[in-house]
Amino acid sequence: MSSEGAGLPYQVGQPGAGAAISARGWVLLLLSVAVGFAVVSLAPPRVFAGILSVVPALLFTTIPLVTLHVVSGSDAGRMFRGYRARAFGLSVLFGIATLTASLAMALVVRPFAPLEPNRVGDVLANADAFAVGIFLVRTFIQLVGEEAVTVLPLLAVTWFCTAKMGIGRRGGLALGVAVSTLLFAAMHLPTYDWNVVQCFAVIGTARLVLTAAYLRTGNLWVSSGAHILNDWSIFAVGYAGSHLPIGT
Repeated sequence: MSSEGAGLPYQVGQPGAGAAISARGWVLLLLSVAVGFAVVSLAPPRVFAGILSVVPALLFTTIPLVTLHVVSGSDAGRMFRGYRARAFGLSVLFGIATLTASLAMALVVRPFAPLEPNRVGDVLANADAFAVGIFLVRTFIQLVGEEAVTVLPLLAVTWFCTAKMGIGRRGGLALGVAVSTLLFAAMHLPTYDWNVVQCFAVIGTARLVLTAAYLRTGNLWVSSGAHILNDWSIFAVGYAGSHLPIGT
């Protein structure tokens, strides 16, 4: 569970959870997650080029969070806490743990299944400073959205298991983590050319660490920070490699 003994938000009968969201509210939230994902996945790149590329990422992130604000009685902030030095430090630690865990899993599966590179490296190879700046803004927003669209289904499944199925809190949480991890991995299939092993083993492992960041702190900013640091570290390596001096 989250730190300091606080329960997960929007659940029934958990300390610090706030008002529980209704079944209808959870359905609307899951629909908003699907709509947000559809927007960011289907947005035509030629239409949303340059600075406009930020728009799909912004919609992807805000649609679920605005829906949460509505169905929770203006209590969407319960998923977030303050973000100061300690929270940033936790983001760094969980970011390192995420990168380490995913690299370790990649080394395990690589002899048995080829891994697809992230196409972002090709995008950054010919990017100027302005394009890189837009890329960083877009990915910052989108990665916060990825945390939201993963944690919200986790909370929804946990609520359904505990409030409707009579499953204990630990069991409900375990199922919530499992379902949300599978969803997160599946969302990355198009990015990695439908490489099932890579998405569910490598990306899934990274997701478990990021989910632990949220469950440990109850702060979506911490898991978002870890996610951003992890992905930007990978992007930075690709960008630096494509901008080496001639002859090196």
